[in-house]
Amino acid sequence: MENYRSGAHTRYDIKYHFVWVPKYRKPVLCGAVALRLRELVHEICKSNDVEILEGHVSKDHVHLFVSAPPNLSASKLMQYIKGKTSRKLMMEFRHLGKQFWGRHLWARGYFVATSGNVTDEVIAEYIRLQNQEPPDTEGNFRIESKD
Repeated sequence: MENYRSGAHTRYDIKYHFVWVPKYRKPVLCGAVALRLRELVHEICKSNDVEILEGHVSKDHVHLFVSAPPNLSASKLMQYIKGKTSRKLMMEFRHLGKQFWGRHLWARGYFVATSGNVTDEVIAEYIRLQNQEPPDTEGNFRIESKD
């Protein structure tokens, strides 16, 4: 319960682990480029009420573990991060433009996984125990029969 964050009308604990790579997995994320990338990711996360729990910029990929509010999907957050960082880094570091023609720094796609304090089995068991209902013909999605 201590890790829950609050919004205007919500309490939440939504965590995402992201991994994304430059096109062709080129090892260009080093030195000033890596520092600027980290700075831009911090700005984007702060402006979207996303808390960075852990992060790592390697030469050819980025790991980011964040806590995000429920009104921001994983895909929208990654759109903001990859879009803004690509545009800014390509403008500020001209040598990247020579390596990545077509104005795209990042490869298409990314990896994302959610993280939480409880497993899928614990949630399913909690729902079953709360209702004490046997499964009906719809399998694991039951309707309460108490009047």
